[in-house]
Amino acid sequence: DNVAPNAICQNITVQLNNTGNGSTTAAAVNNGSTDACGIQSLTLSQTAFVCAEVGANTEVLTVTDVNGNSSTCSTTITVEDNVAPVAICQNITVQLDVNGSATITASQVNNASTDACGIAGLALNTTTFTCANINSNTVILTVSDVNGNSSTCAATVTIEDNVAPVAICQSVTVQLDNTGNGSTTAAAVNNGSTDNCAIATLTLSQSAFV
Repeated sequence: DNVAPNAICQNITVQLNNTGNGSTTAAAVNNGSTDACGIQSLTLSQTAFVCAEVGANTEVLTVTDVNGNSSTCSTTITVEDNVAPVAICQNITVQLDVNGSATITASQVNNASTDACGIAGLALNTTTFTCANINSNTVILTVSDVNGNSSTCAATVTIEDNVAPVAICQSVTVQLDNTGNGSTTAAAVNNGSTDNCAIATLTLSQSAFV
């Protein structure tokens, strides 16, 4: 028997798992190869695949019959990564600046998110905050991998205003009345005091004089 088998291939798709590995078999690629005396073995040039091989890969199936004759055929093995990253968030606290604003980045909220094939980008739905956002704010972090998969997680961004007002005073003169009493107000002494968010109250240590 010197007649080689009739090797018949089919194209297949291999999915990578969450560790970035995928595999197939020669039997999966075989598409009904035949031999008059019988097929002894099927061998595929590559059966294990990793992230670097995402896309189309040309491999060779070798079909050997019971009498040692063999033939080959080519197949396209398409490797796909459809596993989303594991998005991991952390809560953060941010201080407003002297202008009453704060800006954060996605990397501050990210807490070691992972993906087997690699993370391509991090994005936050909200990155800027003002006095109107003091206290807790929920933000969404989107983690995208190198193969277009993405996942999200939520984090709490606590905004604090720890910037003291700028107190600006002016001297005032108080006239006593005919009863020997006089008074002034905190507003009269204030000379344009400022705060990054807002001034709530003005209080003077003494407002009545005799």
